[in-house]
Amino acid sequence: MKELDKLTSTELSAWVQQAKTQAERGQIASRIPQLALANPNWFAVHICCKSGKTISFGDTGCLFPLMSVIKTFSLLYLLEHLGAETVFGWVGVEPSHAPFNSLEQLVSDRGRPRNPMINSGAITLADKLPGKNASERTLLFCEWLNQLAGCQLYLDEAMLTSVRLTRSKANEAIANYLAEIGHLENLETALDTYEQICCLSARVEDLALLGKLLAFENSCISAQNRRIVNAVMSTCGLYEASAEFAVRIGLPMKSGIGGGLVAIVPGKGAIACYSPALDTVGNPVAGLVFIEALSQNLGLSIFG
Repeated sequence: MKELDKLTSTELSAWVQQAKTQAERGQIASRIPQLALANPNWFAVHICCKSGKTISFGDTGCLFPLMSVIKTFSLLYLLEHLGAETVFGWVGVEPSHAPFNSLEQLVSDRGRPRNPMINSGAITLADKLPGKNASERTLLFCEWLNQLAGCQLYLDEAMLTSVRLTRSKANEAIANYLAEIGHLENLETALDTYEQICCLSARVEDLALLGKLLAFENSCISAQNRRIVNAVMSTCGLYEASAEFAVRIGLPMKSGIGGGLVAIVPGKGAIACYSPALDTVGNPVAGLVFIEALSQNLGLSIFG
């Protein structure tokens, strides 16, 4: 098995080119006008290795909203602040076989969100973030991550305006149902918080720095919470395609419709990609092709 930090620029370049040719199979998320402005050919990767070495390639100056990638870190934040028993009193850890914004599944599960990586789970947890209103919650959460990871997340106001103007009917329906059965303390605050944290934006390097929190032992995060988050990412991080990619890639991963993708190689490194063209499930096409090439050629799968 080859170590991540022994990766050559020739190998990296070949796998990036291979990934970029596959991006044509994807589509930019168009429901949010501001997201639709992205160039489908953009591709960036940043890898943080255990040795301290970093490897960057591609359009690394691009800024993008984390969107659903942030769900990983709101779960981590609440586990650290409130503990696993409390958090998993609100949401489950079961994989979902329905799309990430499915109301039907939530209703059939009697209002208990399957996991924190789908919208019903993330909206439920957004309702529980510390802070008296959505803006304060987002600010406290953003500051916590920046301080801990040494990254530079910021709230993209233009993206947030665009999200608010085209508020997802599916998310409204989910939040209404959760509120009806008493699972949300404040429907509007929960939705507003959810939309704001999804608009926390960054460069690919910042996403890799966030990934480092989950890749390596550190004094800031409990080892147990790190393991929990990595496990939930492995089984739920790519929505209903999670099981397929657990077999093909074998790494804890989380995607977002903004084109972000983070993969954790426990004890070895964190890999972040940005590629805005998505497959039909909502996962970035080129990012997954690239990480699959990396995982298979370097033998990175956590399953040995």
